[in-house]
Amino acid sequence: WEQGLVKIAILSRRARLYSTQRLVEAAKVRGHEVEVIDTLRCYMNIASHKPSIHYKGRQLEGFDAVIPRIGASITSYGLAVLRQFELVRTLPLNGSYGIMRSRDKLRSMQVLARRGIPLPITAFSNSSSSIDDMINMVGGAPLVVKVLEGTQGIGVILCETKASARSVIEGFLGVNVNILVQEFIQEAKGSDIRCLVVGGKVVAAIERKGSPEEFRANLHRGGTGKKVKLTKQEREIAVASAKAL
Repeated sequence: WEQGLVKIAILSRRARLYSTQRLVEAAKVRGHEVEVIDTLRCYMNIASHKPSIHYKGRQLEGFDAVIPRIGASITSYGLAVLRQFELVRTLPLNGSYGIMRSRDKLRSMQVLARRGIPLPITAFSNSSSSIDDMINMVGGAPLVVKVLEGTQGIGVILCETKASARSVIEGFLGVNVNILVQEFIQEAKGSDIRCLVVGGKVVAAIERKGSPEEFRANLHRGGTGKKVKLTKQEREIAVASAKAL
């Protein structure tokens, strides 16, 4: 640390992923030592006197920092591995608590609401008897139904009428799938802004826009992205949100 050079572990299932490769390249350009570690091949010795992490038959030691690239499908085990790195005093780029909060749509919105950060009106229930009241809570149709565990726009449905909203919500609750019912922000016109916050500052921002027939802005759904300059209010919301989570 004193010389500015560190040994970095990158938790990633696939070393050839573009984002993983770029992290490796950026670290090496700066003279750091870096190793990509397959998260699911890590195993742990959980002991109060000498906790350790093992990988492919050897103990992982001497890492100064860990960059978690944990996919949504392995969140539970990935967070266990990251917590073990934290236990052996390896500095995480993103801590396990932050990732855990962010992966849970309901929990993340409750955290943001507690900090007074503006959000779309959102309803949550486990009972089909509350469907009509939930629809009214969010201002009626059109509205959005979101599966709690969905990523990349999967499980996000626009219901344009009250009848279709009731049918979709009944269907999900009927098979015990947890969902959020959310106000539809019509003026967004199928676009949103994603920001990268590092060290309390927005270092990059992209505006994503859905294809003409698509209300979801996800690039995985055929959306497009362009660099965008944020307003002061947008920067403040992004920084406050990252800090809260």
